[in-house]
Amino acid sequence: MNELIGEIKNSKKETLEYEFHQGSTRDRNLLIIGHGLGGNMNRLVVRNLALAASSEGLSVLRFSFSGNGGSGGLFEDCTLNKQVEDLKIIVTRMMELGWKPIYAGHGLGSTVGSLFAASSPGLRLLISIAGVVETEKFFSREFSGISADEGCMWEDPEYPLSSSFALDMKKVRSTLTFAANIELPWLLVHGTADLLVPLEDSLSISKDFPEQRKLVEIPEADHVFSEGYMDQMIEVVLEWIATQISESLKN
Repeated sequence: MNELIGEIKNSKKETLEYEFHQGSTRDRNLLIIGHGLGGNMNRLVVRNLALAASSEGLSVLRFSFSGNGGSGGLFEDCTLNKQVEDLKIIVTRMMELGWKPIYAGHGLGSTVGSLFAASSPGLRLLISIAGVVETEKFFSREFSGISADEGCMWEDPEYPLSSSFALDMKKVRSTLTFAANIELPWLLVHGTADLLVPLEDSLSISKDFPEQRKLVEIPEADHVFSEGYMDQMIEVVLEWIATQISESLKN
């Protein structure tokens, strides 16, 4: 079905890899799914959610940010702001084709979603899965002992740690301030045993907005919802989307 959308390039003329899953419903709602740091559109959280959503009738577009997976660009050029621009390109293209975008991001992919939603129109619903809120703290926990432009994330040469990424994470610092501008219905799903991104990140960004932002904690689930927690996470996400779409039809 990708031929119906055509090639998608970002502002740097880098091709963005994506996979479109045509759903059976005709309401033109579209779930766009973005991956986390060092991931791509084929990571299990992204792929399994996409397949489950499309099997329920919802159309889905999953993609790889530039510098990741099969997309063009270099990993060392990846920053939050560049990924926000990637997402903007995709949302704009799909809206031009008549779709009503819903965005779900995992890890730093959810950070990208919240930064986009705070600055640009277009999204109907926002979903954060094990999302990073405190970007500076996340960077310090994971990479404080690594020299930017010299070392690699997780000691893996495929993921060089760039100074541009480091500066961007520290400049954003936290999405709490940006998120104050988000008025969309927002679902946050977080495992209580997530050792990479603490549950407190999702608690902090949802606690003052009980009607607009819904936090679902999944007991004992880790960052990637392994050990059988994947299905539980997916069920929470799909039920919430269905409820939101149903409620919107009543208004």
